Amino acid sequence: MRMRSKICVGLAAAAVVPITSALMALGATPADAAVGGSGPYPADYETSASLANHTIFRPQTLPSERLPIVVWGNGGCSANGLSQGNFLREIASHGFLAIANGAPNGSGSTTSQMLTQSIDWAVAENSRPGSKYFNRIDTTKVAVAGFSCGGLEAYAVSNDPRVTTTGIFSSGLLNDADDYQLRRLTKPIAYFVGGPSDIAYPNAIDDWGKLPAGLPAFMGNLNVGHGGTYDQPNGGEFGRVAVLYLKWRLKGDTTAGGTFVGPDCGLCRTQWSVQQKNLTLDDGTPPTTPPPTTPPSTTPPPTTPPPSGTPACTAVYSVQDQWNGGFVATVTVTAGTTALTGWRVTLNLPSGASVSSLWNGVASGTSGTITVANQSYNGRLGTGQSTSFGFQGTGSGSGTTATCAGS
Repeated sequence: MRMRSKICVGLAAAAVVPITSALMALGATPADAAVGGSGPYPADYETSASLANHTIFRPQTLPSERLPIVVWGNGGCSANGLSQGNFLREIASHGFLAIANGAPNGSGSTTSQMLTQSIDWAVAENSRPGSKYFNRIDTTKVAVAGFSCGGLEAYAVSNDPRVTTTGIFSSGLLNDADDYQLRRLTKPIAYFVGGPSDIAYPNAIDDWGKLPAGLPAFMGNLNVGHGGTYDQPNGGEFGRVAVLYLKWRLKGDTTAGGTFVGPDCGLCRTQWSVQQKNLTLDDGTPPTTPPPTTPPSTTPPPTTPPPSGTPACTAVYSVQDQWNGGFVATVTVTAGTTALTGWRVTLNLPSGASVSSLWNGVASGTSGTITVANQSYNGRLGTGQSTSFGFQGTGSGSGTTATCAGS
């Protein structure tokens, strides 16, 4: 049985069912991007009446080379197609057609079916006389990708035969019942995660361990947390690395591929923590030296055994997002003057509030007074060290109190 965090409400088996994220705040409109992105083809976005509720990022002047397709699910499964606008404009500026679920500044939630609609639309426009995209799109090269809840949307349609590669950004399946989506993968996959402080990290690591044997796969962890760098100019470091991966997988750029392949890859021994499986560039020859496979430790061991009694710890509760009828909250647990081998937090929820999903902890109860114990991977804390768990609730997030007991 997997031990993993929950980053959003469970993904329904049918791809057409909406996916609701516990991180709706990540659907907020980002700061303005540097105009056009950093690539050779200054890019912007547009909409199309024939592709309702989507945002299309493309080079302002279409290049002579055909544009590979990147379809994108937003963080929070947000229907705001500009949620990761800086990031997607950067991708488009390097000669890609990037289509995000949701209209510009749209509201509500998206579905995984919207990713399939994006692919269908691009294929149709490429073959439609009179379209600006007529014979300008490379319909044989398609990446399906997404951030957080959008990553679950990407998983849901990754078995589409038109898909060339899948990109999972700070995301991972929520429970064992969804593992069939891993077993059906046949095309290369890449994970870009925010390190051990990313609430999706346990999910992604669990999925990594269950990928089909022989599947080409890359995982990079950059210790920036769940929010990544999407809102930074040109999408920041996640934007830079995503462009290189897409150039490799969708344009056959083996120089870009060297960023990801082999023991001396461009991301190896940098601030990124890298794992590789079955990766080659273009000649079918695997790296001669096994790449690193050990993920970074999520919890440092205590330096001394805890003394008898009940070691002190503190629990700080904060509301990350509140909307009409629901909220997302985080609780930070910090060890006191002695190390902990485990902890337990008591939450007193106000009347009308209840927990609908919880990650990085094990809850007892859903309303009133509930207790949350540590998971196996985050119970040990050295003196003064912290960890956190989070949850999505219904009702109001204000007025909750939290107390901590350690062991």
